[in-house]
Amino acid sequence: MSKGREGPAAGGGAAAVLLRYLREQNRPYSAQDAFGNLQREHGLGKAAVVKALEQLAQQGRVREKTYGKQKIYFANQEQLPAASDAELRGLDGEIAALSTKVQALRQSCRQMEAELKDLNSSMTTPEMAREMEELRKDCASYTEKLERIKSATNHVTPEEKERVCSQQKLYCKEWRRRKRMATELLEAILEGYPKSKKQFFEEVGIETDEDHNVTLPAAV
Repeated sequence: MSKGREGPAAGGGAAAVLLRYLREQNRPYSAQDAFGNLQREHGLGKAAVVKALEQLAQQGRVREKTYGKQKIYFANQEQLPAASDAELRGLDGEIAALSTKVQALRQSCRQMEAELKDLNSSMTTPEMAREMEELRKDCASYTEKLERIKSATNHVTPEEKERVCSQQKLYCKEWRRRKRMATELLEAILEGYPKSKKQFFEEVGIETDEDHNVTLPAAV
């Protein structure tokens, strides 16, 4: 079918169409891209496009660049008419306007990306409904537990609590005093003992707080 479509614009006609297209667009195209863009409107076959582009490149009317296995074609910039000062100023204005638009679009994209991230990290409606149901169950359980505590008859009065805390402080103070005395006495004995501290403890039968994983509470 490609051979049948080469007729209307084959040979010089294809070259003219491609040259005009490359100059109007003024951007690089591969033969495949040019064929895809022009085949419907001009009836160009791929073989005709490839041949015409190669001929235009040989004639110097278009430029050819090779990137790996692909060839890129674009209009010879030296053959394009030079822009006037007014046209250049107009192009500069268009570039500035488009740059401003691009910046605004980028900012808008960043905002939408942030909103999307927030939405993706938020719970869905079904998830929120399940969470609320779990919280209701927890509240009901805590309320029931609180009611049981309030209805209990074995509450500790503030006076009883103060008395127990005072006794604990007294006992810990005495514990600390006696431990210090025992430590000082043992250190004095060990100064003249020929064996190790561990052997002495085993022979005498001394058990320490550490042997029973007991820790003296910090002084308050």
